[in-house]
Amino acid sequence: MPEMEIRGTLKSDRRNIWAVILAGGDGTRLRPLTRLIAGDERPKQFCTIFGGQTLLDPTRQRVSLAVPPDQTMMVVTQAHEPFYAPLLADVPANRVVVQPKNQGTAPAILYSLLRLAATSPEASVAFFPSDHYFSDDKKFMAHVEAALDASHLCEDMIILLGITPESPEIGYGWIEPAEPVSRGLFAMRRVRRFWEKPSLSKARRLMAVSSPWNSFVMVGRVRAFLEMIRRAS
Repeated sequence: MPEMEIRGTLKSDRRNIWAVILAGGDGTRLRPLTRLIAGDERPKQFCTIFGGQTLLDPTRQRVSLAVPPDQTMMVVTQAHEPFYAPLLADVPANRVVVQPKNQGTAPAILYSLLRLAATSPEASVAFFPSDHYFSDDKKFMAHVEAALDASHLCEDMIILLGITPESPEIGYGWIEPAEPVSRGLFAMRRVRRFWEKPSLSKARRLMAVSSPWNSFVMVGRVRAFLEMIRRAS
């Protein structure tokens, strides 16, 4: 559900929220660039790009503005251990979910959800890609905190954050919104459909009807995510 409008604020139980950073991708699309920068086959999330930091570094810093590091899990892939091990040396082993191999985003989400369901089945969880850049981390994470509050009240919903587009970008995913839905303090819109890397003409039409870019940041209760996956399987 994109573009959440906040009409008030709550204080969710911060002891029962989790974050999952998805860092298991192979980064094949940008491999020529990352190979040029790093001189090896490391995925982009482990590549030093901005100010001597990898993309994973500011992601962790950004997430920590809303979720404590000891309630944050990292999903990685075994083959990438030479690249992630130095970056996650300060992370306890039980907060690192190591996939035997990269099978895509959905299995990575399910793998981490099953871990959370075993220990914190009533928790709310926010999923974050590991390779994003935001010019204002505090502002973005304020929306994530609001989504966590919304998940506290809207226990059956999965909330997807959208980003107001600056241009009819054809390289991004878009969310086509449907009818509004309100729950308590929060006004949201249902999702009609997703458009992944649309044509320029379609991107212009989506922008004209206030469709947001897809941030791929999702928030909801652990059991709501598991139920969604169950229905889709």
